[in-house]
Amino acid sequence: MQEDDKKLTEMAREACGRAYVPYSKFHVGAALLLANGEVVTGANQENAAFAGTCAERTAIFYAAARYPGVRFMKLAIAAWQNGDFVEEPVSPCGVCRQAILEYEKIGGKPVEILLCGRNKVYRIEGIRTMLPLSFDEF
Repeated sequence: MQEDDKKLTEMAREACGRAYVPYSKFHVGAALLLANGEVVTGANQENAAFAGTCAERTAIFYAAARYPGVRFMKLAIAAWQNGDFVEEPVSPCGVCRQAILEYEKIGGKPVEILLCGRNKVYRIEGIRTMLPLSFDEF
């Protein structure tokens, strides 16, 4: 794995520690590399109404608000539960996949996705492979 990918996956793992998950106890962190070199992180946030926000969308929406028009390059996602990182990498939920697709369209290129497990990382070349029948044409 390239050094910049290692750094991004480590930032996603660190972001897990900032999750607010009193109900699921499932900590997810995301790190998003932007074309301007900035990295924005996010962690999942829950509430009693079960209307929380995933780590991916936390990072994506903050990046879009803070750096409008800057293309998303890479997104790393990690998760831990019961004090340890999950063995198998986790993938974004359907709502997050749709959000990633929106910003791929805005940026004009796929966003590379790194799904981080305890001892392995899956590399996905763009969200369309994870969302084959996407809702993107009106």
